[in-house]
Amino acid sequence: MKLTVVGYWGGYPGVNEATSGYLLRHEGFNLLIDCGSGVLGQLQNYIKLEELSAVILSHYHHDHVADIGPLQYARLVGKFLGKTGVELPIYAHTSDSEGFTSLSYKGVTKGIAYQPSLPIHIGPFEISFLKTQHPAVCYAMRITTIKGTIVFTADSSYIEDFVAFSENADLLLCECNLYAGQDGSNMGHMNSHDAATIASKANVKELILTHLPHFGDHQQLVKEASTIYNGKIDLAKSGLIREW
Repeated sequence: MKLTVVGYWGGYPGVNEATSGYLLRHEGFNLLIDCGSGVLGQLQNYIKLEELSAVILSHYHHDHVADIGPLQYARLVGKFLGKTGVELPIYAHTSDSEGFTSLSYKGVTKGIAYQPSLPIHIGPFEISFLKTQHPAVCYAMRITTIKGTIVFTADSSYIEDFVAFSENADLLLCECNLYAGQDGSNMGHMNSHDAATIASKANVKELILTHLPHFGDHQQLVKEASTIYNGKIDLAKSGLIREW
């Protein structure tokens, strides 16, 4: 199982980079988790677009879905060129009916609803969901294979349910849009101490801070988190890879 960070910025992409997007590969299956602004251009550094097997979305904010439209155009062009012949499945919840409907496009992509109360299997991955605390309906994901477990918090303020949901994960990919002392409860975002608290209580093996802010020194986030969590901590960055 191989995870590659495609994009990690919160809100909008940094220069020549992207917002939320993570490529998870196992047994020849290529799953894209979120498809935010700038993701499509960055994704092609790692795989050809026709090699993408499926996409899964946490919610419908632009920094998580903005490049779905360009991806659909890419698949359409690929179909004309004979590179792609099957519909690309895009898994998402249906709380935003207009957003969900837009995922199906001209026979090149097809929206498939996941039921958040039930785990699903996508290729070699088993995925279960946790509703987060965010202005838009959003779901965290626990993704498991025989090789290991990754938990992606998506966007959320701190909720205690994350602890059990993340228990003993090999990697916690946790949003960290704020610095310690900043309260994100009304914004639906976490700070460095929130992320570290989950990692410590859940006994995860590694914490990667992502959905990073456009201000301050990101290394400070690591320093702040390390006062609570004693395990390995890293910052998400373009091209960061973890393998199990």
